[in-house]
Amino acid sequence: MKRVWILLLVLMLALTSCANNAVNNAAENTGEEVEAVTNDNSSNESTEDETVEATEEGAGGISYSDDQVYKTVYSGEVKTLNYLVTATTAEFGFAANFIDTLVDYDRYGKLIPSLAKEWGVSDDGLVWTFQIREGVNWYTHDGQVYAETVAQDFVDALEYTFNPDHASKTANIAYRAIKNGEAYYNGEITDFSQVGVKALDKYTVEYTLEEPLPYFESMLTYVSFFPVNGEFLKEQGDTFGTSMESLLYNGAYIMTSFEPQNRRILSANENYWDKGNVFIKEINYKYNKEAATVAQELFLRDEISQVGVGSDSIDAWMMDPKLSKMIRPATASYYTYFYALNFDPQYDEAYEPENWKVAVNNMNFRKAFYHGFDRLAALTVDEPYNPQNKIGNTVTPETFVNIEGVDFVNLGNLDAHAKDDKFNADMAKSYMDKAIAELGDTVEWPVKVVMPYNTGGSNNAMKAQVIEQQLENLFGDSVIDVFILPYPPSGYLSNTRRAGKYSFMEVNWGPDYADPHTYTDMFIDGSYNFPETTTEVDENGRNKYEVYEELVMTASAEKVDLGKRFEMYANAEAYLLENAWVIPYREGGGGYVASLLNPYESAFSPFGVASERWKGMHILAEPMSTQQFKDEKAAWEAAREDALK
Repeated sequence: MKRVWILLLVLMLALTSCANNAVNNAAENTGEEVEAVTNDNSSNESTEDETVEATEEGAGGISYSDDQVYKTVYSGEVKTLNYLVTATTAEFGFAANFIDTLVDYDRYGKLIPSLAKEWGVSDDGLVWTFQIREGVNWYTHDGQVYAETVAQDFVDALEYTFNPDHASKTANIAYRAIKNGEAYYNGEITDFSQVGVKALDKYTVEYTLEEPLPYFESMLTYVSFFPVNGEFLKEQGDTFGTSMESLLYNGAYIMTSFEPQNRRILSANENYWDKGNVFIKEINYKYNKEAATVAQELFLRDEISQVGVGSDSIDAWMMDPKLSKMIRPATASYYTYFYALNFDPQYDEAYEPENWKVAVNNMNFRKAFYHGFDRLAALTVDEPYNPQNKIGNTVTPETFVNIEGVDFVNLGNLDAHAKDDKFNADMAKSYMDKAIAELGDTVEWPVKVVMPYNTGGSNNAMKAQVIEQQLENLFGDSVIDVFILPYPPSGYLSNTRRAGKYSFMEVNWGPDYADPHTYTDMFIDGSYNFPETTTEVDENGRNKYEVYEELVMTASAEKVDLGKRFEMYANAEAYLLENAWVIPYREGGGGYVASLLNPYESAFSPFGVASERWKGMHILAEPMSTQQFKDEKAAWEAAREDALK
């Protein structure tokens, strides 16, 4: 076997020199809303032989607080703590701190051991074997030992996830990789022993893949491959993950209080196997339905540890001599934000969903939106300083992966889209004129456009109004009539995007593993804009969704020539954009925060759950200033370059 020791994936070499985070954005990773006030948290993991040190206290004027408690407020309630079924960042963000994975990422993006102390892969790339460290226990919510974490826990987790009765939203990520996983999920085989996951002995777990996956290790930090104690799972039955008592913990933190719409408390696991790298002793979440409105005031009263500073208040902070020293840029992320046009609207009849459905199946109608949406005007609401730096021209963000030094977005037909500004008022009106001529009286004019927004964000209402006015002014209110509909943060996506209750909506996506396929998942029988329901055909009479699906599947089948694989995926995304199914909007992250966290202590990983972990982080004595942020970033970039050599 080829021994794999802290292997850095080839596909990660292109990752940008920015720390990954989940700050200031209602971000999702195949998932849903996060708290209205979120955090720059991640992890700083250690190996058995090496501890990756966080920033030395005192460096650059940074010092740590004597009170290592992180405090925040939230307005959106989680629906489950069952990490085996959720795809929601707010929910699996908890699990990331409760449960350790086989491997993890350090602050520089290097793959490092976690529950697995070593591992290897067969010469054909199909069989992966992991040696699990001994003595890592499962604990109950009150800190009592329940059992040891063993190889069988990884087998039991996949058996649960691959049971369609449990309706896991992330099962497909794992079952498409593991031999016979999809066949078992679909009921084509019923004997789970035929699925490619085995406990060879108490501390050895083996995965057999359907086909070689060069990015398989990066998948192991996602919830699809989390372990679970099978006996405890049976004891809990349907109550598993419904409360802090119905979970077991083998990670850095234990949930010691869970009172919906009141508070949540995560306490450091005093018996954690790597507790020397856990510095924050408690994370305290307090419910406040007005979180987005009152958060800045709470921060200035030292009642919370971090707050986003949006366009509605950034000038006041910048001009105040005291406040300006408490603010810094937020770090970037690999979440991608785009506006989706819905092919299967399910909203109230008052908004004429069938009328929209006819219109959206017209290419020129969609192209009018594609070139008529002034992204810069909308983005200025969130990013008043240099908003052009946050514009994203592709679904897959720049610098996610490259091949032989060429960024993925510059491959094949996607390159032209990466360089396309998109907004062109004259072109947009020309497309709309063509749509009006083609559609004629098959639709009722004006076409009603339902655009929901999340009330949990302080700028969301203003941004929705800007977009409404901009589009109606461009096309005229006799052509379109935009309805902006407010929804509370709790259950936002379940009530809007997933339910199909929109025409035009801002959505986002974060990568699950280090391969461009991860940015196609949402459009293949997903719950984003339901392109599989399109009635539009190409010049050859083929349904356009079927063409797109074939492009993706052909790219997915190429496992040997990564250059060819990447270019085919790039062409698939280009087809998506050429047909104006979605409109790229912006890159993740950015903006400004006032924070008692140093983001460069956190794990660097654009996929999986590493960036959700608090392990390795400290609470600072004073908010990090912009100059300190710049100094830390420069030091981190230099250290990362050395680490990846």
